[in-house]
Formats: sequence, structure tokens, C-alpha cells
Amino acid sequence: MQLQDILYSQGFGTRRVCAGLIQQGFVSLDDGAVTDAAMEVEAAGLRFRVQGVEWPYHERAYLMLHKPAGTECSQKPSTYPSIYTLLPAPLRQRPQKGPVQGVQAVGRLDQDTTGLLLLTDDGKFIHRMSSPRHHVPKVYEVTAKHPIDEAQVQKLLQGVVLDDDPKPVRAAACEAVGEHHLRLTLTEGKYHQVKRMLAAVGNRVEALHRSQIGALVLPPALLPGQWCWLSAEDLAKISG
Repeated sequence: MQLQDILYSQGFGTRRVCAGLIQQGFVSLDDGAVTDAAMEVEAAGLRFRVQGVEWPYHERAYLMLHKPAGTECSQKPSTYPSIYTLLPAPLRQRPQKGPVQGVQAVGRLDQDTTGLLLLTDDGKFIHRMSSPRHHVPKVYEVTAKHPIDEAQVQKLLQGVVLDDDPKPVRAAACEAVGEHHLRLTLTEGKYHQVKRMLAAVGNRVEALHRSQIGALVLPPALLPGQWCWLSAEDLAKISG
């Protein structure tokens, strides 16, 4: 694969821009700077540097982001900054066949919700993870306004009716881990679901944090606003 095509596939601009970066000596391999844009390189396992910053080659990008509060999961946010501003330009510019370029969030979290968010440029992965047929469990740490009692926990496990759907919505798991702290596991994703479920049992969400998707737990070392690549082991934890 030509080096300029590798850079293009990773989001470093048009093929002309990528060729220019190489020809100007801004791209380095293990042997140092290269200037031949048409140089044939093995893509698998390749690590290269663009203007001193090291990048690993990924045919498809799979990321996890620790979403901070006060951010929107939208390319065109209405009020708060977009989560996409937390990512480097190449990840936002990875070429795709559709009109929207770069990695996309797998589902959304409200602007005031924090925690684990997946992003990818793999459309099939997004569809698979978003489909209700797959029932991927997601764990939320809920801070409630009022004390949580056993009756509320049992109602959430048995199912509550939301205003737009007569079919009861049940928590896959639910436990009170503190007077105002609830750990809630859901396998479907409706609009403002956690907030509406808590309201249905007479309580209110004061803070909401997603800590886990499938068996993938948000690493404590990944601070709000930070992102990292998902490993093969991470992906296996999500897909089961």
C-alpha cells in the first residue's frame, strides 16, 4: 500500500495533502523521515510519525472516550461543546463513503451524563451495538435526589411504564449501593431512559455516569475528556 494512501485512510487529509506531508519530510518511519509519497509499505502493524506525533495504523478505528459533563454527542451541538472536539483531527477526518466523515459515537449520552462512550468508523459495529436485538448491557451509576429504598429497587426490576410506551421497561439488574447511589443495568436505550425510570418510582436523577458496556469497564486511569484505542480484548468484552 502506498504511504500516501495509508495517511489518507487514517484521516490526514486528501491524497494531495498526504502526498505533500510526505514530500516535505513531515512523515517518519522507523528508519527516519521519508519523502517518497508512492513508497510501498506494509500497513498491518505499521506505526508512523506525522510532525513528530506517533500514530498506529488501524484499518477501522474503535475508541473509548471518558465523556465529561457539559458536552454534547453531536457533530453540530446546540448549546455545549461537542465531544468530537476532544479528538485529534485525523480521527475526525477519517474518510467514509457517507456524507459524515470521521468516527461516530455509538449511541449518545445526555450533555450532563458522564462516562464510557464508544466511537468508531465501522458502520456495521454501530448497527450491531445499537440494535435492541443484541441486548448489550450497560451499567449506570445513579446519584438520586431522595434516599433509595427497596421498594424503588423492586419496581425498577419488575418494570415501570414510561409515558410514551405502554410496555413496561425493566432493569436487567439494580442495586442500591448507598443511600443515594443506585447501580442500574439496562439492555435497551430509550430517550432519557434512566431519568424517566427514576421519576416513575418517585425519585430524581441528580448525576448519571455510565461505568460499563458489556464486560468493558471504564478504566480509572482514563480521566474525563481522555480517549484511547480499544484493543482486541476490549472488543471481545463488548461483543461477548
